[in-house]
Amino acid sequence: MVPSEAERQYDQEQVAAGPSNGKGNSRIYFLAIVFMFWFSSYIYVPVLSPYVEHLGASYIMVGAVLGVYGLMQILCRLPIGIGSDYLNRRRPFIYLGLIASGTSCLIFMAGADPVWALVARAVSGIAASAWVVYSVMFAGYFPKEEAGRAMGMLQFTTVIAQLSSMMISGYMVEHWGWNTPFIAGSIVAVLAMLLALRLPEQRQAKREGGIRLRDLAGVMKEPLLVKVSLLSVLAHCVLFITMFGYTPNQALDIGASKESLGWLTLSFMVPHAAATLYGSRMFGRLLGDRGTLLLGFAGSALFTLLIPSMPTLAALCATQVGNGFMQGLIFPLLLGKSVAGVESFKRATAMGFYQAVYAFGMSGGPFVAGWMSAAYGLRGGFWLGGFAAALAAVLSWVWIREPAAAAKRLHRAG
Repeated sequence: MVPSEAERQYDQEQVAAGPSNGKGNSRIYFLAIVFMFWFSSYIYVPVLSPYVEHLGASYIMVGAVLGVYGLMQILCRLPIGIGSDYLNRRRPFIYLGLIASGTSCLIFMAGADPVWALVARAVSGIAASAWVVYSVMFAGYFPKEEAGRAMGMLQFTTVIAQLSSMMISGYMVEHWGWNTPFIAGSIVAVLAMLLALRLPEQRQAKREGGIRLRDLAGVMKEPLLVKVSLLSVLAHCVLFITMFGYTPNQALDIGASKESLGWLTLSFMVPHAAATLYGSRMFGRLLGDRGTLLLGFAGSALFTLLIPSMPTLAALCATQVGNGFMQGLIFPLLLGKSVAGVESFKRATAMGFYQAVYAFGMSGGPFVAGWMSAAYGLRGGFWLGGFAAALAAVLSWVWIREPAAAAKRLHRAG
C-alpha cells in the first residue's frame, strides 16, 4: 500500500531517539503518563477551596490561592513552548511537569498557614505550564490533519484522570484527614516520573538555517489562534469559577458532607468526558464548529447561573451534569483549532501562546469571583461565570467561520 502524502510528511518530521513499538503503542504509553500527571495534579482540587477555608483564609485569600495557579501559567507557558521548539527538545519539559506536580503536593503539607497553600498552588501552576509540551508531543504522534483527533484523545484522558482522582479526594479527607490527597498525589507523581524516564525523545527534522526566534514569534499573530485563545480565556474562567473553584463550597453551604463531594465531581466529569470524546465531533457534524461553540457556551451560561438557586445536593448535581456536558463540547474544539494549520516545528510555540492566554481565565476568573463572593455571597461569583459564558457565546458566533467545504455540507444537511 502506497503511503499518503500526509503519512510521508509525518514520517519525515518524526525523529524519535530510542526504541519504539509503533505509533499505537507509543500513544498508549504516553497517555498513561498523561493520566498519572493529571491524577497527581487534581486529586486535591475538589477539597482545595474548603481546605484553604479550613486554614482560616477569607474568600479573598481563597480566590488568590485559586488564581495563582493560572497566574504562573501566564508567566511560564509561552517561554516553555518557545524553549521546547528552539531547543528541539520535549522530554526535559515532561520531567519538569512531573517534578513540580509532586513537589506542590509536598508543599501543601508544609504548614497550617494559608501562605503555604498559596506557594504550593503556584508550584502546581508551573507543573501545568509544562502541559504545553505534553500536548505538542502527543500531537507529534499523528499526521498534522489529525490534530483534532489527537486533542480529543488527550482531552479525554485528562478528564478521566481528573474524574478518577477527584472522585476519591473527598472520601480520603473524610476518613484520613486533609493531608491524604497530597500524600497520594506526590506518590503518583514519583511513579509517573519513573515511567517518563523511559520515554524516547521526540525531535523534528532539522531545517535549513535552523529555527529562528523571529519565525516562532510570528505564530502569535495568527488571527484564528488569537480568537480561539480569547474564547478559551472565557471558557476557563467559567470552569475555574464552577467545578474547579466555588461549586464545592456551594455544596457544603447547603449541607453536603465532604465525602459527598465525590458525587458532585462525578455528575460533572462523566458527561464532560463523554462530550469531550464524542460530543464535539457529533455536534460538529450537525451544527459545525461555530454552532457547537455557541451551544456549549450558551448552555454553560444557563447552568452556571442556576447553581446558587439549587436547594439540595441532587439539584446542584443536575446543574453539573448540564455544565459538564456543555463545557465538554467546547474544549476539544478550541484546543484543536489552536494548532490547526500551524507547522509542526512551531506547534509548541502556538500551544504555549494559546495556553498562556487562557491561563488569564484560570487566574482572573476565580480571583475576581472571590471579590464578588465576598461582596454578594457565593452567588456573586456564579453571576460572573454566567456572564463570561454568555459573552463567549456571542463572540463565537461573530468570530468563528466555517471552512467553505464544511459550510456547504451544513447547508445541504439543513
